[in-house]
Amino acid sequence: MASDLPDISHIDRLELFDEDYTPVAVIENREGQRLSLQIYYKAAIAFGGIGPKAANSALLRYGDHAEDARKNPGKHPNIDRLFEIIANDGHLSVNAVPKDAGRPSRPAP
Repeated sequence: MASDLPDISHIDRLELFDEDYTPVAVIENREGQRLSLQIYYKAAIAFGGIGPKAANSALLRYGDHAEDARKNPGKHPNIDRLFEIIANDGHLSVNAVPKDAGRPSRPAP
């Protein structure tokens, strides 16, 4: 499963937006969220965002975590979001924010 996931070492976070471009969620590159960041990032690249097809693909990558999320709603919010996308035929835009974004650049000598 994890072997086909992308390198995310250059990403600080993913920002997720609904169809009206309203911020929905942020997935940070930190312990406990890295797998979700990798899965969402891969799906967004492959499908141009997170719609029902991307959500189905992402759920397959979560493996046993997806089944645990089905049995325990609220325990895995990033997986729950994918179930909602499928159920409501929704779509999220994804913005990958690089690790150095927002830091002031050094002035040229």
